[in-house]
Amino acid sequence: MAIDEAVLQARIAGKVPNTVRFYRWQPSAVSIGRFQNIENEVNLDNCRKQGVDVVRRITGGGAVYHDSQDEITYSVVVARDDLGQNIDVTDAYKRISGGLVNALRSLGVKADFSPGDQRNCPNLAVKERKISGSSQSFKGGIVLQHGTLLLRADLERMFAFLRVLWAQTCMEIVNVAGKKITSVEQELGVEVSVERAYEALVEGFKDALEMNLSEGVLTEEELETTKKLRQEKFANHDWTFFGTLVSA
Repeated sequence: MAIDEAVLQARIAGKVPNTVRFYRWQPSAVSIGRFQNIENEVNLDNCRKQGVDVVRRITGGGAVYHDSQDEITYSVVVARDDLGQNIDVTDAYKRISGGLVNALRSLGVKADFSPGDQRNCPNLAVKERKISGSSQSFKGGIVLQHGTLLLRADLERMFAFLRVLWAQTCMEIVNVAGKKITSVEQELGVEVSVERAYEALVEGFKDALEMNLSEGVLTEEELETTKKLRQEKFANHDWTFFGTLVSA
């Protein structure tokens, strides 16, 4: 999360180009939305016992379990004007999410864009079951959108770490979630390698954003900003638990 914000800051300052990034979480983690109450969203005891990290994003949306093996996270940092003149939030989501739609199509999965509602960020669904969720931040004319692509979905493990206030047991949640969540493997009936999915994503975003993508590395300034943000913000108890930072 510190890297995503560091890239955003560098792009706002005009020091780096539009950036598309793909990564996985080591160890597995739960990320919560900017304004969420962590105790309502996360089973903190289970996270501690099983070594699952918890971090608060700078973007909105709901709590997400990021499995170290079962998903790929993408991040796009792009000037809003490069997505289209006077583009609104929903259209920005749709344009960027087109990269995922393209990637899934090349893997053999047809996904549709859902604009979401007051309680849910825009997402991608296959026959009304979510396969990818995203969240967004807009600052200084630059859009940061990041989200997940589920290669596999172990719902019992997922909801061991996510808290759902209406449910009495984990299996009660799993039974409901099974009708609302799907994955690439579930749709195709075969395992898709991370490498193949990455290749599909790169080509998918090239086409959706109509931009030439070349492989790169973080600049020294981005790395320094990342280190500072990690130490002072994303590893800070007050940020993680309350979404605030208190100056010394």
